[in-house]
Amino acid sequence: MDILLQLLDFILHVDRYLEAFVSQHGAWVYALLFVIIFVETGLVIMPFLPGDSLLFIVGALCGADLLNLPLTMALLLVAAILGDQTNYSIGRYLGPKVFQWENSRFFNRQAFMQANAFYEKYGGITIILARFMPFIRTFVPFVAGVAEMTRHKFTMFNVVGGVIWVVGLTLAGYLFGNLPFVQTHLSKIIWALIFVPGLIAIIGAWRARKAG
Repeated sequence: MDILLQLLDFILHVDRYLEAFVSQHGAWVYALLFVIIFVETGLVIMPFLPGDSLLFIVGALCGADLLNLPLTMALLLVAAILGDQTNYSIGRYLGPKVFQWENSRFFNRQAFMQANAFYEKYGGITIILARFMPFIRTFVPFVAGVAEMTRHKFTMFNVVGGVIWVVGLTLAGYLFGNLPFVQTHLSKIIWALIFVPGLIAIIGAWRARKAG
C-alpha cells in the first residue's frame, strides 16, 4: 500500500520530483526520463508509469529552461519507439498462448483483453491511437506482436504514433505548461491526462467487444 501511495504521489506531483532531481543530479535526468518512457511503453508489467502527464511536465520544464527541448524530445522519441518495438517483439515471441494467461501482479489480463478488442476493431491505427491511452498504450504493441502483424507495418505505425505523442505533448507542455492558469490547476490537468484517455479507451474496447 505504501508503494502504491508513493507511486500515486509521484504521478500527481511529477513536476516537483523532476525539478528536485534536476537540481540534485543535473543531466542524469535525461537518462531517468529515457528509462521511464522506455519501460512504460516496452514492458507489459509496468503499465502504471506516467506517460502523458510526464511528457507534458517535461515540456513545461523545457519552457522554464531546466531542460533542453530538442535533446529531450529526441531522447524520449527514441525511448518511445524502442519501447514499442521491444513490446512487439515480446508479443511475437510469446504468441497466442498469452490468451490463456491468468491475471496476476505481473500481467493485467483485463487491460490485455481491452487492447486486443481495440486492435481487432481498428487494426493498425490502434497503435497510433493507443499512444494517448494509459494502460492500453502498454499492451497494444504486445497485442500486435501476438497477432503477428508484420514488423514493417508495425514499425511504420510505431514511428508515426511516437512522433505525434512525444512531440505533441512535449510541445504542449513547453507552450502552455508555465502559464499561471495551468500552474494553478496542474494537479487537475494531470488527473485529466490520466482518466479522460483511459475512459475513452474503456468505452472503445467495450463497444468493440459488444460489436464482435
